[in-house]
Parts: sequence; C-alpha cells; structure tokens
Amino acid sequence: MRIYITHCSAKKDDSLKNSGNKVPPDKLYTATPTKRFMNKCKEKKTNWAIFSDLYGVWFPGMEHEWYEKEPDKVTEQEFTELVNNFDRKLQNYDEIWFYHNPGRFHSLYKRLLQETRLKDRVKLFTHIREII
Repeated sequence: MRIYITHCSAKKDDSLKNSGNKVPPDKLYTATPTKRFMNKCKEKKTNWAIFSDLYGVWFPGMEHEWYEKEPDKVTEQEFTELVNNFDRKLQNYDEIWFYHNPGRFHSLYKRLLQETRLKDRVKLFTHIREII
C-alpha cells in the first residue's frame, strides 16, 4: 500500500487564525505547491497526508486548529516525538512517497527521513505528475 506525503507550509488560511475552528489540511494550507499536491492526490483518489511541524502526520480526515510552528523552532524532544509519530502513523504503508522541492527542502525533513525506522520505504519525488 502506498501513501503520498509532503511537508506543511507557512502559508495558511488566516481567516482561521484564533478562530478555534478545526479543519482538515486541505482547508488550512494555502501555498500553491501544497494545494497542487493535495488536489492531485484527491483527483487520483489516493492515500495522502501532510507532515506538520506541530501535529506530525496529518491525514485528510483529521481536523486541527490553525497553528504557527516553524521547522527551525522544533526542539530535540519535539523532533523525537515527530519521528515516533511518523513511524507509528505510516507503519502500515509499504511505500511512502515524499513530495518535495529540492531547493526548499528544510533540513528538519531531511533529518526526519534519515532517522525514521521506515526510511527504506521512503521515495523522494519532485513532480506532481508522479502521483498515480
């Protein structure tokens, strides 16, 4: 079983800020590359998720509040929790396809993919058309 995943973005729907409303990831993130990723996954009816610097693996059926968490601000303890979250939530997938822009791929996500117990299942990809 395959899942497509990408990292979160700083661009979010600011109308949700301080509202207390919980929404799925496709209602929160507004950055163009993230939107394209989510829309393509929905179009292809495939498994997908967003990797949030705060919430970890965020599946489309889950809802969370607007948040602000920069990857540079993740502590070592939080990082360990994020790796454990990644491992736990994605353990049932044989293939984990991680969408990224090599020129803007934060070191936090590189490190995550090096330290996950599932690293042998991860395939990095850079083109939306690879979502099938």
